[in-house]
Amino acid sequence: MSDCLFCKIVTGDIPADIVKRGDGFLAFRDINPKAPVHLLVIPETHVSGLADVAGLSEAERATMPVFIADLASEAGLDDSGYRVTTNHGPDALQSVFHLHWHVMGGGPLSESM
Repeated sequence: MSDCLFCKIVTGDIPADIVKRGDGFLAFRDINPKAPVHLLVIPETHVSGLADVAGLSEAERATMPVFIADLASEAGLDDSGYRVTTNHGPDALQSVFHLHWHVMGGGPLSESM
């Protein structure tokens, strides 16, 4: 999608601090972190949110949680724990309408997050 911020990161038109790429997914550091480690995981294929995940291939849907778990492990979050969240829709405060997962850890997290 040409006007999507995250699609522009996938294509390299907008820079990001990319930490992992593969299997149809891209992970980069959040520019406004809410935790010591705050990474975003996006599919390289544009889907607006979780309700549209059928727009990904079966392989991408199967690989998504594995990619996220591997990323968290590579970020050193296995021992202390981490949180994985996604927001879907305006009431959930989704701000970029491209499916993305927040991977947060590296210290105690707020109960309100």
